Amino acid sequence: MTIEHRAPAADGRAQAAAPSLAQEEDESSAADLVLPLVVAGAAAVVAGYAYVRRSRRTRTRTTPGGAPAPLAASPPPAELDEQARVLLVAADDSVRTSREELAFVEARFGESAVASTVLALRGAEAELRAAFRMRQQYDDGVPEEAAARQHALAGIVGRCEEAGRRLDEAAAGVDQLRGLEQGAGEALGLAETRFRALTGRTRAVDALLADLTARYGPAAVAEVTGYGEQAKDRLVFATLRLNQARQAGDLAAHDRAAVHLRAAEGAIAQAAVFLHGVERLGTELSGAAALVPAALTGAEAEIARTQRSARAQVPVGELRARIVHADNVLAFVRDELASEAPYDPLDALRRIVRAVAPLAAEPTAGVLGAAAALAARTAVAGADDFVATHRGAVGATARTRLAEAVRLLDEDPVAADALAVEARDLAEQDVRVHGNPVAGAAEHESGIAGAVLGGILLDGGAAASFGGPRGRGRRA
Repeated sequence: MTIEHRAPAADGRAQAAAPSLAQEEDESSAADLVLPLVVAGAAAVVAGYAYVRRSRRTRTRTTPGGAPAPLAASPPPAELDEQARVLLVAADDSVRTSREELAFVEARFGESAVASTVLALRGAEAELRAAFRMRQQYDDGVPEEAAARQHALAGIVGRCEEAGRRLDEAAAGVDQLRGLEQGAGEALGLAETRFRALTGRTRAVDALLADLTARYGPAAVAEVTGYGEQAKDRLVFATLRLNQARQAGDLAAHDRAAVHLRAAEGAIAQAAVFLHGVERLGTELSGAAALVPAALTGAEAEIARTQRSARAQVPVGELRARIVHADNVLAFVRDELASEAPYDPLDALRRIVRAVAPLAAEPTAGVLGAAAALAARTAVAGADDFVATHRGAVGATARTRLAEAVRLLDEDPVAADALAVEARDLAEQDVRVHGNPVAGAAEHESGIAGAVLGGILLDGGAAASFGGPRGRGRRA
C-alpha cells in the first residue's frame, strides 16, 4: 500500500511499539499526563461498549418464530484478544488489496466511474484506523480495568468487521465494472503495459542501488538491498500469470482468465513498490546529505540556548548529562563528515534529532523539525513498503505500530520515526519466524513463493481481490 504522506518518519523501531522517543515533556505535571490517559481510556471503553451493545441487541432479537435468539457468551479475554489480532491483519490485508486492484480499475475507467467505490474504501480505511488506534491504546495499557479492556477488544473486532463489510458491499460493483468474467482483453492489455514498463526500470534501479551503496555505504541502503531481485521475482510470477490469462481468454475460459489476471496485477503492484522504494530512498538520502550541515548548526544553537537558560524543572545533573550526550553525538557526526568516507546521512539526521530533542524547546520547528520530518517520512514509507510486500507473514503488532506512526507523522515526527523503525523491525522478525511459505525450487523459480509471502495468493491458490476478508478470496 502507499501511504498518503504529507511527508515520510523518526527513531526507535517504532511502528510496532508505542512511540518511545516522543519528546520529554519536562514541564508537564502529573495531572497533565493523567487527563489524556483517562480520555483515551474512556474513548476505547465507549467504542467497545457501543459494539457490545449492538451485538447484544442483535443476539436478543426475536427469531421469525417469535422466540428470542439465545444469548451468546462472551469469549474468554485471551480468545477475544487473538480474534482482534487476526481480524486486524485480515482487515489491513483487505484494504491494501482493494487499494491495489482499484488502481487498475481507475486507470482503465477513470475517476468518476469508481467514485462510489473510493468512498467505500475510504470508509473502510477510517474504520481500520480507528481499530488500530484502539489496539495501540490497549497495548499501552489503556484502559486498565479488566471489563473495560474486554469492551475495547470487542470494539476492535467490531471496527474490523465493519471495514470488511463496507469492502464486501462494494466488491460486486467492482466486479460488474470490470466485467472480467465476460472477457479480460482490455484489462489484460493494461496489465501487460504496466508489466513492460516495470521490466524496463529494473536495470536502472539496479544501477541506482549500486551507486547509492558506493556513495553512502551498505548500511545506508540495507533496508532496500535485494529489492531489485524481489521486484524481478514478482515480475517472473506476473509473466507466468499473464500468459495463463491470455491462454485462458483464447479458450473463452474467462473465469480462469480473471483469476490469473488478478494474481498478475497483484504481483505487478508489488514489483512497483520494490522499485519505487529504491528510487525514493535515493532521493531521501540526497536530501538528508544536504540537510546534515544545517542540522548540526541548528543543534549546536539549541545546546547553547539550553545552557543559557537552564530549565528549573530539570535537575542540574540530568541537564548536564543531556548536554554532554548531545555534544558527543554532534562531534561524532562532524567526524563522519570530515572523514569524507561513505556514511548514512539519514542515520546522522536521526541521531542529531534524538540527541537534541530532550533539550529543544520546539523540536518540530526550524531545521531540526525538517530533519525529524525527513527521517520520519523515510521510516514510515520504508516500513509500509515492507508490510505491503510481505503481508502474508506480518502480524498485528507490527501493523499497529505502523498505523500509529502514520497517525503521528505530522503531530510528532520524532515519535513517529521511533514507531516506524520498531514496526519495520517487528515485521522483519515476523517474516523470519514465518520462514519460506512454499517449499520447493520450482515454486521459488516461478515466483509463487514470493506471491504467497506477499499475500497475492491466498490459501487454496485464490487470487486476492477487492473486498473484505469474506470476499477477497472469491477468485479461486
